[in-house]
Amino acid sequence: VNQRKLDHEVKTLQVQAAQFAKQTGQWITMVENFNQALKEIGDVENWARSIEMDMRTIATALEYVYKGQLQPPCS
Repeated sequence: VNQRKLDHEVKTLQVQAAQFAKQTGQWITMVENFNQALKEIGDVENWARSIEMDMRTIATALEYVYKGQLQPPCS
């Protein structure tokens, strides 16, 4: 009787361990996906900063050109 109870407990424990392993794997996958999403957000942020700096450079250059056109030519 005790052996049957132990066998039943072992089977129950094996099922629970397998379920826990599966759940843990899902959590790991979810964390890895979250980390990847955070990296991608960082990449987009860096890209946006780069574009912003380029646009400021272009705006400054255009401003110099515009101001140069407003000044009369030197003779």
